[in-house]
Amino acid sequence: MGAEANCTLTVGRTKKDGKALLETDALLFRGGGTRLSIPFNQMSSVEAKAGVLRVKHSGGSASFAIGSAADKWADRIRNPPSRADKLGIKPAHRVMIVGVADAALRAELESRGAQIVPRQASDVDLVFYGANGRAALDALRTLQKHLKQNGAIWVIRPKGSTAISEADVMNAGKAAGLVDVKVVRFSDSHTAEKFVTPVKSRRV
Repeated sequence: MGAEANCTLTVGRTKKDGKALLETDALLFRGGGTRLSIPFNQMSSVEAKAGVLRVKHSGGSASFAIGSAADKWADRIRNPPSRADKLGIKPAHRVMIVGVADAALRAELESRGAQIVPRQASDVDLVFYGANGRAALDALRTLQKHLKQNGAIWVIRPKGSTAISEADVMNAGKAAGLVDVKVVRFSDSHTAEKFVTPVKSRRV
């Protein structure tokens, strides 16, 4: 999830009060009947001064009066986290990949110094599990058995699919005794939802 702040948006001579949201790859505004989305890759300049975040982009320019967070937001836009950062991949992590056909993911894991382990492995830090339909979610209970106590399962699902929804994934995770803790953009076509074992359920 991104950061959010109440703000005043200025575009040209028009001002609107509402809420600004800093997502992982776009700056959003909602309020006063206005909805604005500016992807980072369409921004040509970003600056913060006196609590105002000013952005020039392919569609023009916009100023967001968000207060003390302006400098931090500008830095995050200039230096966005990589996918590996968002997925929490760390050196020496033991990682299992099941049903995810993404060569770039393997390259990112290897560049971070993570170890890709076989399906039968135990004491796994992260499991990346591809689920294209509701029936595939039945495997969450089995996959959980491969995790370390503080390990996590990332469920990778296609966006906008009628075969599997966010609610389907959340309900399946809960039924498996897991809790959802994070959602990130995995790719242009897929979303990733992170699940962990509740602290109270972990073995001592």
